[in-house]
Amino acid sequence: MLKDKQVVLGITGGIAAYKAAEIVRQIVKGGGQVHVIMTRSAQEFIAPLTLQTLSGNPVTTELFQLYQEREIGHIALAQRAQILVIAPATANIIGKIAHGIADDILSTVVMAAKAPVLMAPAMNEAMWENPIVQDNIRSLKKRGYHFIDPGWGDLACGAQGTGRMAEIEDIIDEMAALLTPKDFRGQKVLVTAGPTREMLDPVRFISNPSSGKMGFAVARALRQRGAQVTLISGPTALAPPRMVNVIPVQTAEEMRSAVQKHFAETDIVIKTAAVADYRPKKISPEKIKKGAASLSLEMEKTRDILGELGMKKGQKLLIGFAAETRKVNAFALEKLQKKNLDLIVANDVGRKGSGFGSDMNEVRLIFRDGRVETLPALPKEEIAHILLDRIITLQKESRARKKK
Repeated sequence: MLKDKQVVLGITGGIAAYKAAEIVRQIVKGGGQVHVIMTRSAQEFIAPLTLQTLSGNPVTTELFQLYQEREIGHIALAQRAQILVIAPATANIIGKIAHGIADDILSTVVMAAKAPVLMAPAMNEAMWENPIVQDNIRSLKKRGYHFIDPGWGDLACGAQGTGRMAEIEDIIDEMAALLTPKDFRGQKVLVTAGPTREMLDPVRFISNPSSGKMGFAVARALRQRGAQVTLISGPTALAPPRMVNVIPVQTAEEMRSAVQKHFAETDIVIKTAAVADYRPKKISPEKIKKGAASLSLEMEKTRDILGELGMKKGQKLLIGFAAETRKVNAFALEKLQKKNLDLIVANDVGRKGSGFGSDMNEVRLIFRDGRVETLPALPKEEIAHILLDRIITLQKESRARKKK
């Protein structure tokens, strides 16, 4: 969602200034253009040349520095910005902006900017908790400025506490959210993700290689677009998406119970989870010891979560995923029809470089009317937004039919 966006990044004087280099890199990687402003104090922590090399654009450090011939620097930057991010944001810059002080290039650009302003504070815990700082932040929030609060951890002063600048991926996510149209605002969406684990004994289980990345990407995209999201996830190593209600589960039956509990209040269900089709009929209360040359397990079917939802979905939209290794279209279409889905996302998990565990995927969107849309290999984040675009289209088509 940062592709072709014009981002002005302000860097102030704090130890977290070195992290700004990675913020620039991530924006450029996402296809955005970054224009960096550095205060004098920021230059004590990181050199302008580093940011210029990474961004590919000149770094602005002085108020009276000409940006281009016949352009006034702070006005040109303010007009160019589609979003203005200050990371790290010190107590000093927060105080300046809160009181309308414009005595350097960064504070002046902020005063001239009409774009959304996002600040990522970073400071000592005592400074963060200072009532004056908190009053300034509350005042700015009332005026429409945006903040992503610092986290808890090791601080530069050697202490531990709240004051560490937010994680870079969270800052990028919040930028994307501020730049994204809120076409899912007011809708409640239930997403499932990850694998399930079916226990054999206290130390072993049957599972699959699902990483949960696709479902988490869908949940993040929905949050960015204004939805109220509940994410029910099997075991993953992924950080929970910000501002998403995450419900962790282990087994297929636990996932079913959680889905059933939240289904009634949901407008859309997107089931990306790789739920086990079978589980051991009996779970050994103790670890199964190595002994015989072979071991036989009696398995039983798990209950069909998606099929149950399809029988009672009513006016809700129900989207499923199909991970196949052959006859991808045929098997996915059969699943769509059998489980009364509105749309199914099918992919060949046998292909290298996509599917389970990968950041990329190559999928086909199959609709109820038989239409098939084949997407090239794309990052899962991008596929998530394309999927949401198609869901919006389905909703518009449904409303149009009801009017006839």
